Amino acid sequence: MTDLEISLYDKVADIIEQAKNNIKRNINSTMVIAYWSIGKIIVEDELKGKVRAEYGKAILKELSERLTKEFGSGFNERNLRNMRQFYISFPIWNSLSTELSWTHYRH
Repeated sequence: MTDLEISLYDKVADIIEQAKNNIKRNINSTMVIAYWSIGKIIVEDELKGKVRAEYGKAILKELSERLTKEFGSGFNERNLRNMRQFYISFPIWNSLSTELSWTHYRH
């Protein structure tokens, strides 16, 4: 390969890597928004119904089962509780940083 070909390759490879990194960042921020929104809906539903603890557990279990069937294992009861707690911890959307991933917020 000539120096020109290597330089061209490097430039194109850099563009591809940047695009892949942008996609990852966009996916992470989109999932953070989705999980915060899911947590909000769960909390609002609980408040509206003034859910007792046992009843709330049954609701999350049923919701988890239905979501898991359609969307996969990322919507188990534990994750739904994490989403609920996420909203409770950060009730103001503007206080979130979309630069952080769901994993950061979970910890």
